[in-house]
Amino acid sequence: MHHCNYNFDQVEWRQIVDESCKDYKIDFKYSLLGYDLKLKRLDMLLKYAPGNSYCRRHRHIASTMTIVLEGEQYLTEFQTNGTTKKIVRKKGDYALAEYDALPHNEHGGLNGGTVILSLLSSDGNLFEYFGDNSNDRWTVSIEDFVNNWKNGVIYGSKPNTLTK
Repeated sequence: MHHCNYNFDQVEWRQIVDESCKDYKIDFKYSLLGYDLKLKRLDMLLKYAPGNSYCRRHRHIASTMTIVLEGEQYLTEFQTNGTTKKIVRKKGDYALAEYDALPHNEHGGLNGGTVILSLLSSDGNLFEYFGDNSNDRWTVSIEDFVNNWKNGVIYGSKPNTLTK
């Protein structure tokens, strides 16, 4: 059993800023809270910087529980028929996404936001990320995420472009 201090000022945060994205501002922090490789479960915090800052475009391959702890979370889901669906979550909101969720963009509100994510995977894969075109995709497994954390490497970076 893992026990962590959830004082957000004392959590170990890793920041991701990607200035190569011209469509929106990628600026967020994340923290690995705990994981169980045998059960394929990972718990993490995600903190969006103020000013409608995004994380990278992705989809959750793992079943994902989300609770908004501070601020707001905004999602734009890309539907299979080509339309988009807007979702707004406020502090205290809970959501449970099934395995194989739709691709989406997500960001915090003007004052940012913090969410806890608890991911449970059937095959070990957590996320699929998308580059500049729809054929540019890559996945991140729980093993990738944990090894990247232990080695100080940012998770979800495009393969062969990992940066510390």
